[in-house]
Amino acid sequence: MQTDSQLKTDILAELRWEPSVTAAHIGVTAKDGVVTLTGHVATYAEKRAAETAAGRVKGVKGIAEEIEVKLPFDVKRGDDDVALATVQRLGWSSMVPHDAVKVKVEKGWVTLTGQVDWHYQKDAAVAEVRHMQGVVGVSDQVTVKPQVNVATLGTDITAALHRSWFWDDDAHVTVAASGGAVKLSGNVDSWHDRQVAANTAWAARGTTSVENLITVE
Repeated sequence: MQTDSQLKTDILAELRWEPSVTAAHIGVTAKDGVVTLTGHVATYAEKRAAETAAGRVKGVKGIAEEIEVKLPFDVKRGDDDVALATVQRLGWSSMVPHDAVKVKVEKGWVTLTGQVDWHYQKDAAVAEVRHMQGVVGVSDQVTVKPQVNVATLGTDITAALHRSWFWDDDAHVTVAASGGAVKLSGNVDSWHDRQVAANTAWAARGTTSVENLITVE
């Protein structure tokens, strides 16, 4: 079994391997497979890239992400500039419905609200903002519109999970759906597989929320 010390070493190596992350200012601790990332980075996009890189490492069962975004002085922007640029960027996106997402900015922190038809549109809005200069964080409060017919939602998600590349005899994921609210439970082999299961549930027509209770073994 992998020790916490080995896991920490592997994550630090993965952070150094990831070209979009400057690992020098990131600290890592691990306890019973749960990893905590600390320190600071220069952009919000780098913060998310560090979390993604850590999640790829075998043995990670959970991630507590406490990295702070410290913008370089020469890239700091006023909230009005960030808000205007965010609205314009969302307006140019082909994946975000026109005028569906509203923007508020406070001290570089962007809050997105509104309602869209699909979860991928919600994700697209966050992705557009994530890479903007001057952004230190994003609060995603966009909701997905409920669908009228969700009777087969649980069955549809279960079938999609069985098509996933990670699914084998050792994977045990149970889907419970009430209306558009989906609850996933069970166990998988890696943190990445856990995320794949959640993304699969979100891809189903009618899903409005996903509670991911899957554990990593």
